[in-house]
Amino acid sequence: MKSPRDFFKPLAAGAPDPFREIPVRPSRVIHFFPPQNEKLVAKLPALVPTVDILLGNLEDAIPMADKQAARAGLVQVGKTVDFGNTQFWTRINSLDSPWALDDLTTLVTEIGDKLDVVMVPKVEGPEDIHYVDRLLAQLEARAGLKRPLLVHAILETARGVANIEAICAASPRMQGLSLGPADLAANRRMKTTRVGGGHPDYLVRADAKEGSDERPIYQQDLWHYTIARMVDACVTFGLLPFYGPFGDIADTIACEDQFRNAYLLGCVGAWSLHPSQIDIAKRVFSPRPADVQQAQRVIDAMGDGTGAIMLDGKMEDDASVKQCKVVVSLAHQLAARDPELAKAYGY
Repeated sequence: MKSPRDFFKPLAAGAPDPFREIPVRPSRVIHFFPPQNEKLVAKLPALVPTVDILLGNLEDAIPMADKQAARAGLVQVGKTVDFGNTQFWTRINSLDSPWALDDLTTLVTEIGDKLDVVMVPKVEGPEDIHYVDRLLAQLEARAGLKRPLLVHAILETARGVANIEAICAASPRMQGLSLGPADLAANRRMKTTRVGGGHPDYLVRADAKEGSDERPIYQQDLWHYTIARMVDACVTFGLLPFYGPFGDIADTIACEDQFRNAYLLGCVGAWSLHPSQIDIAKRVFSPRPADVQQAQRVIDAMGDGTGAIMLDGKMEDDASVKQCKVVVSLAHQLAARDPELAKAYGY
């Protein structure tokens, strides 16, 4: 068993010291792009200021014939694109694939000083993180990096969900988790072919009223349990939880509903697979101006935050203040990055 004193020591001689706390930056939207697509890559400089995170994808959406071109394209992006204060991530291929080792070796040694986070798909247990952790340390030492890379894991199997706490605690590199609903649905043998979102057959039906056959139905959220479990694990270990992909690009209403469910449960952001989803994620994961104003009213009215008061006919106490401070703190972080939000919040 590793001593707690050793947990924050580098795993390779010459590697940078691990972070003791995960840097928290606005992370409302992780926008994916295929690095081998020259037409889309050419649009990145204009896209950079509009998103919080840009992620060069090397995994599932990249055909096998394009894997090496995607990796080479991502290196070129890292060397030529100015990301400013937008985070630059990558999603490598799964650890059981023939490409993952070359992904890490190439990216860390070529553009490790530009990357912020390495997203690892299909993580099933702490052993997956331990492997990546040690390998990253060796590569960081080889590349002479001064800042450690962080690791973000995707929950895509039942075993991964069952081991979620051990995954979160596996390394000080752990930055966060994302829900991968499509692969998780397949692994669980769920009877849905959708990529994220609900299903019209997953419902509750109201009791019939006397003298009427009408029985209203209400669609339920397939992912409520898993998202809540993920949020609890992330908060426990100081990580950031994200909702993953929503595959029906044309259904912007359902996308916004799913993102908002995740936001209310505690997620900090979601994936964007298409530019149309960027504004949805930014809008959903930014507190509404009215909510920020109300939260500030409660904080101001509570004074030192102890005791209880009545405000607009509602009881407010120290728990209320804690909730309100979450909203106001997030608003200040986002306002520092987004002038339009700063104006809307009155900052």
